[in-house]
Amino acid sequence: MSKRKSNSSNGATPKRVKPIVGEEDEDMDDDDVVGPSQTHLTPESKVVGEVGIVENITLKNFMCHTHLGPFTFGSNVNFVVGNNGSGKSAVLTALIVALGGKAQATNRGSSLKGFVKEGESSADVSITLRNRGKDAYKPEVYGQSIIVDLKITREGVRTYKLRSKSGHLVTSKKDELTSILDHFNIQVHNPVSILTQEMSKHFLHSKGEGDKYMFFMKATQLEQMREDYTHIKSTQDVTRNNMERYETCLVDLKRKYVEKRDRYKSLASLDDMNTKLEELHNQMAWALVNEMEKEAKPLRERLEADEKSTVKYDQKVDEWKANVVEAENKYKEIRDQLEAITLRAQELQPQCTQLKAGANSHSDPYKAAENRVHRLRTNLRDLEKDKEQLSKRIYELKMSISQTSGGESQVRTERMKSLVAELESLNHQDSTLGQQIGQYQQATARAAEELNKIGVEEQVLRRSMDGNQRNLATMEASRSDRLRRFGDQMPSLLAAIEDAHCRGQFRQKPRGPLGNCINLKDPEQALAVETCLKGQLLAFTCDNYEDERVLQDLMARRFPAGRRPAIITCPFLPRQHDTSRRAVVHPNYPSVVQALEIEDPVVANCLIDQRGIESILLIKNRSEAQRVMQGNNPPKNCTQAFTKDGDQIFTDRSYSVDSRRANYLSGDVEEEISHLRAELDNQSAHMERFHLQKKKVQEDIRLNKGLLKNAHTEQKKTMDKIRRLQLEITDLENVEEPQSEDLNPLEEELQEIGAKTSSARSEVEEARAHMAQLKASYEEAEQTYRQRKEQISAVTEEAEPIKEELSKIDQHVEKCKHHKRHYEEKRKTHLSSIKALKANVVLKEQELTTSVEQASKICPVRLEVRRSAKSLDSEISRLKTKISTQQEQQGDREEVVRQYQEALENYRSITQQVKCLHHFIHILDNVMTARQKVYGELRRFLSVRCKYYFDSMLNQRGYTGKMTFDHKNETLSISVQPGEGDKAALSDMRSLSGGERSFSTVCFVLSLWAIAEAPFRCLDEFDVYMDMVNRRISMDMMLKIAASQRYRQFIFLTPQSMSSLPVNSLIRILRLNDPDRSQMTLPFGQRNQEEEEENSEHK
Repeated sequence: MSKRKSNSSNGATPKRVKPIVGEEDEDMDDDDVVGPSQTHLTPESKVVGEVGIVENITLKNFMCHTHLGPFTFGSNVNFVVGNNGSGKSAVLTALIVALGGKAQATNRGSSLKGFVKEGESSADVSITLRNRGKDAYKPEVYGQSIIVDLKITREGVRTYKLRSKSGHLVTSKKDELTSILDHFNIQVHNPVSILTQEMSKHFLHSKGEGDKYMFFMKATQLEQMREDYTHIKSTQDVTRNNMERYETCLVDLKRKYVEKRDRYKSLASLDDMNTKLEELHNQMAWALVNEMEKEAKPLRERLEADEKSTVKYDQKVDEWKANVVEAENKYKEIRDQLEAITLRAQELQPQCTQLKAGANSHSDPYKAAENRVHRLRTNLRDLEKDKEQLSKRIYELKMSISQTSGGESQVRTERMKSLVAELESLNHQDSTLGQQIGQYQQATARAAEELNKIGVEEQVLRRSMDGNQRNLATMEASRSDRLRRFGDQMPSLLAAIEDAHCRGQFRQKPRGPLGNCINLKDPEQALAVETCLKGQLLAFTCDNYEDERVLQDLMARRFPAGRRPAIITCPFLPRQHDTSRRAVVHPNYPSVVQALEIEDPVVANCLIDQRGIESILLIKNRSEAQRVMQGNNPPKNCTQAFTKDGDQIFTDRSYSVDSRRANYLSGDVEEEISHLRAELDNQSAHMERFHLQKKKVQEDIRLNKGLLKNAHTEQKKTMDKIRRLQLEITDLENVEEPQSEDLNPLEEELQEIGAKTSSARSEVEEARAHMAQLKASYEEAEQTYRQRKEQISAVTEEAEPIKEELSKIDQHVEKCKHHKRHYEEKRKTHLSSIKALKANVVLKEQELTTSVEQASKICPVRLEVRRSAKSLDSEISRLKTKISTQQEQQGDREEVVRQYQEALENYRSITQQVKCLHHFIHILDNVMTARQKVYGELRRFLSVRCKYYFDSMLNQRGYTGKMTFDHKNETLSISVQPGEGDKAALSDMRSLSGGERSFSTVCFVLSLWAIAEAPFRCLDEFDVYMDMVNRRISMDMMLKIAASQRYRQFIFLTPQSMSSLPVNSLIRILRLNDPDRSQMTLPFGQRNQEEEEENSEHK
C-alpha cells in the first residue's frame, strides 16, 4: 500500500493468520470481536505472531537513563507500568528511533544528539525482532530473530548494525533495515502502530476536524496512497512531454530519411576532379620544399652574424672585468690608506699621552727652579739691605772724619751715598720686573692654549650645528611629505618620473629613492641600517640603460652636478632572489634583509646585488658584535655586522661613526624634530658660552701682552740706569781719601758683603737662566703635546673624506661588478641564442631533407612550381569542397548506402518508441482511472468500517455516537452522548469530561486498529484522563481486541499498577521501579512462571 513497501524485496503482503476484518466481512454483528461479555483473555489458542513483533529491547545511556533492560516482551499483551521518570517513554522513544524513526516524531527532542545522556559520548539501543515462519525475512541469513543495534554519538550521528540471532554481524546499511521494516509492515510513524503520549494528548485536545481526518488518513495509509498517485501523475506528465519531444524529432528524422533516400538513387563518377587533385598534391609537396629552403636561408645568415657579434660581448666582459679589478685595487688602496690613517691615529695616541706626561714632568722642575729664583732674590735683597746699613755706618764714620778733610770729600761721600741708595732701589725694581715678565709670559701662553682649544671645540660644534640645522629643515619639510627627508627636490623628481612613465618614456618605471621603498621592523635599528646602506638610500634603480639616460636628464634639471642621487642599472625581476645558500643565518640576530620590510622585489634584489644585505648581521651591542664577529668561529656567510650606534664590525677590524641619529629611516618625525631642536638649543647655549669664554681669554691675552710689553720696556730702562749708576759709583770709589784706622774693619766687612751680594746676584742670574731653560723645555714639551694632539685631530679629520671616498669606491666596485654580471648574462644569453639558433638551423635542414624525401615519394621528379603553397592549398581546399559537395549531392556508393540505412533504422526506431509511449500512456490512464475509483471505494469502505467499530466500542459503555466523514473538505467530526439518551442530544467531544473524552478517543483508536495492519501496536498513557469505570471498560475492550488478534503484539504504557488484571499467560506486566539516581539498571520482574517458560521457549 505504501510507496516504500512497493520497493521491498517481497512485493506481496506477508501471509498471516486471518485477521478480524475477514470475520466482519462474513458477519458484521460478530460479538466475539468487540462484545462486552468477554472480560478476560483465555489461553485457549496458541496462535502467536511469527514476524515483526518485538522480543526484547535494551537501552544504554539513552535520554536520562544509564541502563534499561535487557527485558523481554510477550507475544500478545504487554503492560509497561511505572511512575513518571521511571523510563516508560524512554522505551517507546528508543523503539521509534531504533526502527528508523525521526527525532521529531518522538516529541522528545529536535535532534538525535539530544537522546545521548548528559556527560556520555554515545547512546546504544538494541532491539530484537521475531523472524519465524514462512513469512520470515532471509531466514537463512538472520535465523529466527533479527537484532537491530543503534548507536547515537554526541554529534547526532546514527549508525546501525544488523545481526543474526547468533549475534553475527550481517550488515551496517540502513537500506537493509528499511527492507526489513517494509517486509514486516512496521510503520513507526503511523499513529495506529505507535501512539506516543504527546500525540495522544494532541489528538485528545485537538479541536480541528481536519486533524482527526488526517489522523484517519495516516492510520489507514490512504494518505500514502494519495501521495503515490500524485507521484505517478507527475511521472505520467513527464512521459507525455517526452513523447511530444520524440514526435517532433520524428519529423526531422523523416526529412533526413527522405534526403538520404534521394541521394541513394543518384550516383556519378568523380575521376577528373580526383586526377586534378592528385596533380595539385604533387605541386604542393615541392612548393613546401621551396618555402622551407627560403626559411632556412635567413636563419643561416642570422647565425653567421650572431657568431661574429660574439666578439663584441667578449670585449665588453673583459673591459668590465678590468674595471672591476681596477676598482677593487683602488678600493684596496683607499682602504689601506684609511687603515694607515687609523693606525697613525692609534700610534699617535700613546705618543700624545707620553708627551702629556713629559710636559707634566717638565712642569715640576720648572716650578722648583722658579721657587729657587724667588728664594735667591730674597737672600740678595737681605744682603743688599745689610750692605746699605753697613755703608750708611761707614758713611757716618767718614763724615765724622771728613769734618777735617774739607768740603770736596764730603760732597763725594754724599754723592756716593745717594747713588748707592738709588742703585739698590733699581736692583729691587729689576728683580720685581723679572718676576712680572715671567708671570705675564706664563699667563699669555696658558691663555693662548686655552684659546686654541676653544677654537677647535667651537669648530666641531659649529659643524655639528650646521648638520643638525640641515636635518631639522629636512625633518620639518617632511612633515607633509616624507620624501623631503631625501632632499627638497625629491618630490618634484618623483612627479616628473611618474609623468614620464605615463608618457611611455620608460620601459620600466624606475624605483627610488631606495630608502623610501623600505620599512624597518625594529625602529632601534634605524642608524645601523642607515650606516650600512649609506648613499644607496638616496639612489634609484633602472631596468636598462635607456631608462637610466632618461632619468639622468630628469635629475640634471633639479640637482646640481655632483649632488645627484646615484643610479643603479640592473634588470627588473618579478621575484626576489633566492639567497638561502649565501645568506647568513643566526639564531639570535637578524640580517639586514630580515630586518627590513620590502614589498617590491626589484628594490630587494637591488640591495642584495649592490650591498649584499643578506650577509650582514645587525647586533645592537658593540661588545657582543665584536665577540660574534671577531671570535674563533664567526657566523657562516657573514661579511660584517653593524651595531645600533652605527659601528661597523669586521672579523679583523672595526670602525665608528660620528652620527648618533638616523636622518632618513627614523620613525617619529615629531620626536626627531623635538630632539633636534633641543639639541640645537643646547648647542647654541654651548656656542654662546664658547663666545663668552673666547672673548674673556682674548681680553686676558691682550691685557697680558700689554703688561708684558710695558714690563720689558721698564726693565730695559731700569737696566740702563743700573749700568750708569754702577759706573759712577765705581768712579767715586776709585778717588783716594785718607781713611781712619777704625774704618778698615767696616770697609772689609762691606767688601765681604759686596762680594756676597755679587755672588748672590750671580746665583740669581744663574738660577734665572736655569729657570728660563726649564721654562723653555716645559713650553717646548707643552707645545709638542699640543701639536701632537692637533695632529691626531687632523688625522681624524683626514680620515673622514677618505671614508666617503671609500664608500663611493665601494659603490663603484659594486656597479662595475653589476655591469660585469650584466654583460656576462648578455653574453650567456647571446651564446644560448646562438646555440638555439644552431639547433633551429639543424632542425630546419633536417625538416628540409625530410620534406624533400616526402616530396620525392609523392612525385619522384622535382617540379618547377611558381605558385605559393598557400595558393595551392586554397585551390586544393576549394577542389576538395567541390568534390565533397559533389559527393554529398551524388555521394560515394558505400557512404550513401550506409547513411541511408542508418537514417531508415533511426526513423523506424523512433516511430516504434512513439507508438509504445502512446500505448503506455493509454494503459496508464486506464489504470489510474481504475485505481482512483478503487481508492474512492476503499476510502468509503474504510470509513464505514471505522464508523461501525466506533459505534460498537461506544455501546459497551452505553454511549452513543456519530462519526461524519467529509472527504471533499477532508474533515472528520465526532459526536458522543454519554449514557442513554436521544440522538439529538449528541454533542461534540470537546464538551465531554476528560475521562469521557479519553474513552471516546480509545474507542476511535480501537476502531482504527480494526481496519489497519501492523505486527505490533503501542499506546503510551492511553488512560491518563479516565476515571476508574472508563479505564476498566477501555481495558476490557483492548484486552478483548488483543484476544481476537493473537498474531499481533500489544504494548501499553501506563502509570497505573494494573493489579486488577487477571493472571494469564498472554498478559505480561513489566514493572519499572521509581527512578533512583544511584541505581544504574532498572530491574523488571516476571509476571508468573508460565511467562518464564514461554520466554525460554522463544529463546
